[in-house]
Amino acid sequence: MTEKPTEFSSIKDIPTSSWERLAQKKIYFGHQSVGNNIIEGIQDLMKEHPEIKLNIVKTIDPVDFKGGIFAHSSIGKNDAPKSKIDAFADYMKKGIGNKSDIAFFKFCFADIIGTTDVNDVFRSYRNTMSELKELYPKTTFVHVTVPLVTTNKSIKAWIKRMLGRKDIWFYDGNIKRNELNRLILDEYSGREPVFDLAEVESTYPNGRREIFKEGSNVYYAMVPEFTKDAGHLNEEGRRRAAEQLLILLASLSKQGK
Repeated sequence: MTEKPTEFSSIKDIPTSSWERLAQKKIYFGHQSVGNNIIEGIQDLMKEHPEIKLNIVKTIDPVDFKGGIFAHSSIGKNDAPKSKIDAFADYMKKGIGNKSDIAFFKFCFADIIGTTDVNDVFRSYRNTMSELKELYPKTTFVHVTVPLVTTNKSIKAWIKRMLGRKDIWFYDGNIKRNELNRLILDEYSGREPVFDLAEVESTYPNGRREIFKEGSNVYYAMVPEFTKDAGHLNEEGRRRAAEQLLILLASLSKQGK
């Protein structure tokens, strides 16, 4: 799928017919802990919106992809981004690719740290996704930006940075996440479906972005009010992420392939 999906501005704008179409889709989502937060957010929204009737099942068994299903599972190993790329490709090739209408996975913030070679990770990701699109032309693959963490703005952290310390994980890791996200957006935005999770996490309700600076460069960070521990989503954060993901998926189901 190369065209940009039809956009809904709010979950309230999505008609019942779109939810019915989405419920009939076979979807796979690979993730780790932040993905679990998003699944919880979807379940929260389903309680508030009875018209959303997704069959959420934790599975990687292609046999389960008979009718409409929102399948999800853990994928790969944290701190090893290529393990997630490889695991996603493996699940697709073992049967999910031939069964799913929509498939995607996300990295964890723990996968991308200050020492990560983001160009190398992106090359592996792009090559794998290109291969999967050729193997499974009927499947819509969604790209997901890397989640962020909050920025340590304490005086102690500032002093360490002024002294040249490069082990302040919240700064250096977020810089790398921003760099990888820019590669993903430059490659796919406007051409293929993208769930910009990092944008959701870094945007306040009033539209302002949470930023930090390194030299003359500006980077995005997690809004502190959206997290319980600097990285994982709290109730508000998971709700916002889940809503934006559902809006995208409903748009894709309306458009079809």
